[in-house]
Amino acid sequence: MRFEEPVLLYGAGREALSTRAFLKARQPELQVFVTVDSGENTIPDTEIIAPADLPSAIRAHRFGLIVKSPGVSRYKDVFDIARDAGIPTSSNLNLWGAAYRHGRTVIAITGTKGKSTTATLTHLMLTKSGVDAGLAGNVGLAPLEIADRHAVVIFELSSYQTADMSFLPDIAAVTNLYPEHVDWHGSVERYYKDKLHLIDRDGGFPVALGAAAAGNALVAMAVRDHRRLIRDLAPDELAAIDKAAAGSRLKGAHNLDNAHLAARIALAAGATLDGILRGITGFVPLPHRLEEHQFGGTLFVNDSISTTPEATKAALAAYRGFRLALIGGGHERQQDYAELASLLVGYGVTTIACLPVTGTRLASATRAAAPQITVLAEPDLEAAMHALHQHRHQFDALILSPGAPSYNQFKNFEERGLRFVALAQAIFG
Repeated sequence: MRFEEPVLLYGAGREALSTRAFLKARQPELQVFVTVDSGENTIPDTEIIAPADLPSAIRAHRFGLIVKSPGVSRYKDVFDIARDAGIPTSSNLNLWGAAYRHGRTVIAITGTKGKSTTATLTHLMLTKSGVDAGLAGNVGLAPLEIADRHAVVIFELSSYQTADMSFLPDIAAVTNLYPEHVDWHGSVERYYKDKLHLIDRDGGFPVALGAAAAGNALVAMAVRDHRRLIRDLAPDELAAIDKAAAGSRLKGAHNLDNAHLAARIALAAGATLDGILRGITGFVPLPHRLEEHQFGGTLFVNDSISTTPEATKAALAAYRGFRLALIGGGHERQQDYAELASLLVGYGVTTIACLPVTGTRLASATRAAAPQITVLAEPDLEAAMHALHQHRHQFDALILSPGAPSYNQFKNFEERGLRFVALAQAIFG
């Protein structure tokens, strides 16, 4: 693979860093530009093109390829300008496909929620079975960082990545499908289409579906032919997996579904049942996903990864039997909280602190559906934690499961989760 013209990196995050390293290793002399919509350019050996100057730079053909970071929407007008100018757009993932796909088994896992846990479990199950497998995508390494290190590569892919994925996997899986990322895709319908582009393709590769995906009509249409579906677990396999999961650190019915899906994928890729069981036993919860802490006699659950109401429901369901306080709300992505609010009492929620921007709707829906719940509308996370401390007699566990992204008040969900844990220790400890 050789690049005959300069390359533009659109975005300056982790994937862009690995793309720059890949280009540097291949062609040290290659000129590389970078455009960043917000924040600083942290990519070495690059020349900055400001976003306002990008259309004219495209029309002047200052570069021959754009490598877009996942967070940059492919539906921005600038990519129409690039297409009209004959300048192609690629990604870290698609560059990996062109450079390293041949000779490797690719397992691609997507879904609105549960894909990180499912991919991590699949990786564990395969490695415990003696399979040379690596994990990349949104967990593990960036695609170009994993390069050609493993015979089997498991990719955990967002809708940003599946939207224009140019190569076919050997095995694909979908955990579930709910509305999300409408701001990036432009509509719920286009989000569904971009997410399901992973499987709605020619090639006939096998597909595994999570319990929620299996009952979704859009997913069924994308599968095209039910004969592509990977077999269900046999009764003895299911019983052994359920027993192992019960004694593991997997919490909640949604994570048991993830374990079932991962086991089916792993078996199709050559895992043994013993390896699958040892993978479940060795599973460590991923950061910011039902991550538990104890301070001052109260259980704190950091589920900052939750960016949809469905994820919040799964988190609350994992703590039945507790009197719960919930922190919800965040960046606007057109989330609908009416159903979640109607279920809060059944989950044991006694108190809820609602954060901007979507917390306004969550608070209104909760007051209407469950007037017995104490509703606190707070301007930020710190204020919410102090307000909840005043009501600490009302709950045994406090869950940060916002059902919304973090971008209006934090850099990312990781920063939000770390801040939650620090405030819990400082205020309740």
